[in-house]
Amino acid sequence: MDKIYLKNIEIFANHGVFQEEKTLGQKFILSLELFLDFSKAAKNGDLSASVHYGELCHNVEKVFNGEVCDLLETLVYKIGAYVLDTYEVVKEVKVSLKKPWAPIGRHLDYAAVETTIARHKAYIALGSNMGNKEKYIRKAIEKISELEGTKVTKESELLVTKPWGKEDQEDFLNAVIEVETYLKPNELMAELLNIESLLERKREIKWGPRTIDLDIILFDDLVSNDEFVILPHPLMHLREFVLQPLCEIAPYAIHPLKNKRAFELLEKIKN
Repeated sequence: MDKIYLKNIEIFANHGVFQEEKTLGQKFILSLELFLDFSKAAKNGDLSASVHYGELCHNVEKVFNGEVCDLLETLVYKIGAYVLDTYEVVKEVKVSLKKPWAPIGRHLDYAAVETTIARHKAYIALGSNMGNKEKYIRKAIEKISELEGTKVTKESELLVTKPWGKEDQEDFLNAVIEVETYLKPNELMAELLNIESLLERKREIKWGPRTIDLDIILFDDLVSNDEFVILPHPLMHLREFVLQPLCEIAPYAIHPLKNKRAFELLEKIKN
């Protein structure tokens, strides 16, 4: 991965917890490290395939001097999000922010924070077997596309399937979407649960009827045993209603624990 650096941009602004900081202002020192592939720009002189760092420098200063923030943590996230929202060619950005005049009553060079925000590829399974099933799925996709830093990049066709786990209920409509997001897995899962709640999901019977069900099945090649969002989804390799729509949009997606592609997992179930 190629990199572009902007080191130690000095900005005078009025951020801080104390009122004096907001009134008088102070110096901040901002640095950016952008991760991207600028090989096309290097070969063809095509600036649109890279980042105009002069333009970026002036624009991040405008963003920095926008809404007043109490915390450095808020500022670095805000700048990182701006970079990814504005420059599609950037895959990851590291933002560091120094505060040399931090009012803490001690001599120091500076107080500082740093964060890294990256684009991720995730696959989300959707299912519904209550009410207007297609409407619930379409609305869920719409809500997902509205999430911060999230773009729906692929959608499978809707698939009618028999219930799984508890068979005495209505047939399901299922689908899988691919999203690009800079939300972390737990942040994305929290947003999906909120969407389920907005769409009247009730958790009363295990594997029972639901207006909408949203599961992260893959998130990059991440493996996680966090109970809030286990990755990859622990049952995805057993569910034809997940693998079939996944294969429609990403047949070569790799299950990081099984070390098999989606189409291979589907073939195993069918055979």
